[in-house]
Amino acid sequence: MTAHSAAFVGRCMRNAGVTFVDQGFRLFYCLYFGCKLAFRALAPSGPVNMTQISERFLVQAHLDAKQPRTLNPEEQARYRAEIAAELKKQDAVLVAHYYCDPVIQALAEETGGCVADSLEMARFSNNHAASTVLVAGVRFMGETAKILNPEKRVFMPTLEATCSLDIGCPVDEFSAFCDQHPERTVVVYANTSAAVKARADWVVTSGCALEIVESLMDNGEKIIWAPDKHLGRYIQRETGADMLLWDGACIVHEEFKSKQLEDMKALYPEAAILVHPESPEAVIELADVVGSTSQMIAAAQRLPNKTFIVATDRGIFYKMQQLCPDKVFIEAPTAGNGAACRSCAHCPWMAMNTLERTLQCLREGSNEIFVDPALIPNAVRPLQRMLDFTQAARLGQAGNA
Repeated sequence: MTAHSAAFVGRCMRNAGVTFVDQGFRLFYCLYFGCKLAFRALAPSGPVNMTQISERFLVQAHLDAKQPRTLNPEEQARYRAEIAAELKKQDAVLVAHYYCDPVIQALAEETGGCVADSLEMARFSNNHAASTVLVAGVRFMGETAKILNPEKRVFMPTLEATCSLDIGCPVDEFSAFCDQHPERTVVVYANTSAAVKARADWVVTSGCALEIVESLMDNGEKIIWAPDKHLGRYIQRETGADMLLWDGACIVHEEFKSKQLEDMKALYPEAAILVHPESPEAVIELADVVGSTSQMIAAAQRLPNKTFIVATDRGIFYKMQQLCPDKVFIEAPTAGNGAACRSCAHCPWMAMNTLERTLQCLREGSNEIFVDPALIPNAVRPLQRMLDFTQAARLGQAGNA
């Protein structure tokens, strides 16, 4: 990327309200969006083919980002105590995703908050009595909490924690794509912006996507799916639904490699393989269980195996080890043989949720999430459909128990 094009990308990002914590993440954004602009110029119609961007190129970009300072045990204890006091003082609750670092997950639990997948995070925020919600995760999770709770104040440790799926599905391009197929029902993954959700008929998470798409298919509906192509293809194969797929992907799950996974399985023949459906098809085909984070955790508890190879963000190991202390969990291999990748199996944006930023956010009242009030009625509708559907499914399962 030339200095001129990098400056142009930087101006675009500033105009969009994006700032940068450090030069490493500035580099990542410039490289990422520079690639997107280049590929759009080559193929101006239809969704950008994210697979054309070198996986190694993207990974190297976020490897260059400055890593959070490691706190010693005394510092961690001090931060945790001060954060707990601030949460109580401000009538706030901390909600953390399974992919956050273990110290953040532990803090959420010990302060009466929630550690969960994105569906349960949304449900918990919606039902909790606290007047303020602090979301440790990535930006779309904070936006979802605000959409469902517009009367509450919603904060995040950093507003720069985004998601490659969100970035890869800009609302203007996606809306134009939907407009070309007005006869189709628009179903979007939760990993999208508030504006994209407002364009959708349904929002789903990986934990409920199969059931919702199957229900829509039974009603004779044809579907537009966005943004994760791997999850979309998995649902398409499982249900047989007529789906047009947007071309997005998670930079973490795309790193899992089937050949290396086969080699690892040979080393641990008694291990069960747990795979998140955002992973490539060849990896999914090797799985004993394919499911959302919560579904993988449940499988680890349910299955008799003592060893598990896990193809998702390694942040999930905190909860797995907590619930299954007598079992062994091994990270599925990423990036090929001999790769020295300190963040391939851990989302670099999730890692931005640190104790320091959490305390700073609470004390300064910074990083508050705002969603355009004009978007909220249209964005809450597909989210509420998902919550109502999953609640009805829960009641049905309880009735059949």
